Amino acid sequence: MTALYVGLMSGTSMDGIDAALVDCYGSKPHLVATHSKPWPDSVRQQLEQARQLDDEAVFGLHELDKAVAEQFATATLELLALTGTEANEIIAIGSHGQTIRHRPHADPPFSLQLGNGQHIADQTGIQTVSDFRSADIQAGGEGAPLATAFHNAVLRSNSENRCVVNIGGIANITLLPAYESQPASGYDTGPGNNLMDSWINRRKSLPCDNKGEWARSGRVNDSLRARLKADEFFQLPPPKSTGFEYFNQDWLNQHHADALPADDVQATLCELTALTIAEAIQQSDTDIHRALICGGGVHNVYCLERLRSHLGDIAVESTELHGIHPDWVEAIAFAWLAQCNIKDRPGNLPSVTGARESVVLGTLNTPDI
Repeated sequence: MTALYVGLMSGTSMDGIDAALVDCYGSKPHLVATHSKPWPDSVRQQLEQARQLDDEAVFGLHELDKAVAEQFATATLELLALTGTEANEIIAIGSHGQTIRHRPHADPPFSLQLGNGQHIADQTGIQTVSDFRSADIQAGGEGAPLATAFHNAVLRSNSENRCVVNIGGIANITLLPAYESQPASGYDTGPGNNLMDSWINRRKSLPCDNKGEWARSGRVNDSLRARLKADEFFQLPPPKSTGFEYFNQDWLNQHHADALPADDVQATLCELTALTIAEAIQQSDTDIHRALICGGGVHNVYCLERLRSHLGDIAVESTELHGIHPDWVEAIAFAWLAQCNIKDRPGNLPSVTGARESVVLGTLNTPDI
């Protein structure tokens, strides 16, 4: 027996679309195959420009919404072709979309992901679940992080307290107590890779700091670290979420980073990511035994070294050792969340997002063909 779904994800780095073919039959999803599709330069440029628009203007991006959906649909069809899978074998697609704005505290609150679900369904002939964040926000939640329910379902242990650490553009943690009577919790801790990626791109025209070697070559500037760490976001109690709208190059510029040696800034940004993750884990009510790392940050060797240094006796290891490839956790999660929608099961964790209640996430779009 199989229950095949496709999960689609594109994160804040906008380096491309991750498409995962996932078998959700049974108690634990199984990753069948993967495909990564880079954004065409023209679409990526439009997405970067869209991030600069004011809140009212982003709701008028109908053509870009369709163009983004076209790329998600193409990524899906390419994945199916690579695996010899027919569209009618797929139960549903779960598409996160491309986040352009995340405003859970606006009036009214909202979170906008481009990539029209109806267009994906029409282009692939497969029913598609999209717009996963709105239902949680309407229930009074942050609408993020959403993969925590998936972490809770597949990575929780009854023998030890665990923490799943997703280091994407933004970093977030999921605290998983061993005792079932204790709910999972978690939140965004602050910058993950986004500030480091932005800084090295600006200074060296590189997309990322390979293995963190540039950060390793610099020295942490204690004064800059203290100024960055003093930001009010780090003092807020959970639930909380954030995004590139807050932690970005403009935010860094406010702290006069340009006046410092560039490699020292990179070292300090790396330290900020590791330190804020570690403090979030250590300040929790759960005595964590093991931290499971996923997301692009799993490849930043130096950042993980700093994280291990701050966490002391807490084991730090990849989710791959527990059956989930670290690069594909979020794409698998959105396949799993699509299954939750199809089965009319809640996909959020109110203990994480702050929602008033558990709700079914996403909007189901059926092919108009």
